[in-house]
Amino acid sequence: MKINDVLRGKGNQVVTISPEATVTELLALLAEHNVGALVVSADGSSVAGIVSERDVVRLLHRTPDAGHVLVSAIMTAEVHTCGPDDLIDNLMRLMTDRRIRHVPVVVDDRLTGIVSIGDVVKSRIGELEFEREQLSNYIAG
Repeated sequence: MKINDVLRGKGNQVVTISPEATVTELLALLAEHNVGALVVSADGSSVAGIVSERDVVRLLHRTPDAGHVLVSAIMTAEVHTCGPDDLIDNLMRLMTDRRIRHVPVVVDDRLTGIVSIGDVVKSRIGELEFEREQLSNYIAG
């Protein structure tokens, strides 16, 4: 299965945030869209970084009144990305090895989607259920 198969099921919408936005604005977007991470982008299509709930928690641990801090100060600038034709198995390995939960999908340096660990698990469960059904039908004859 490829990344594109996952995107076809979930859609290509990606919520982005400007590096100049504040943590307060970040929290509002995370809550509004019910997501765990946002791609940081100055123009909505390039990837400057990624920022997650985990980044906010670490900041709040150090600086309890951190609503004014800029996203660029807490984002991860070295973003691991994938392409739509990459295999889900390779993405699972990347997520496990790098301990990351969100991977932007990029084509020609342009953001085209994002895949979360939840999306990967959902697709894997779907594959396993299909295989189980096929085996049950085979055994039942």
